[in-house]
Amino acid sequence: MKKKAFTLIELLVVIAIIAILATLSVLALQNARAKARDSKRVADVKQIMTALELYFNDASGYPATLGTSIAYDGNTYLTVVPSSPNPQDGDCTTVQNTYAYTQDDSGDSYHITYCLGGKTGEIDADLNTATPAGLK
Repeated sequence: MKKKAFTLIELLVVIAIIAILATLSVLALQNARAKARDSKRVADVKQIMTALELYFNDASGYPATLGTSIAYDGNTYLTVVPSSPNPQDGDCTTVQNTYAYTQDDSGDSYHITYCLGGKTGEIDADLNTATPAGLK
């Protein structure tokens, strides 16, 4: 009676197929993580913009700087100002991978710079700016 078993070549082929599938899975996961970080960056900036508009309505101007929260006269509009997720993506540098707020026109306007690793919705990759007019 002859035993039925896998040959060495059959086993090597199966191992090679599994290795290829594992590699593709890891690459797809990394791509999904990068897209999730970019989506979070856009959502964070929109959240900051909303809090700044609420601040503006009560204070008749935008704050000079952003601290750890956005509050005015006992009203808290954003308990914790979010920070950009790590690691940076695409061509963004470590310095660009922050939300940099600057007050403009003596409090009548502002801009927030942020960096995306890839195109997210209608927002292009690389360094972008948010103003009271919207995201660019």
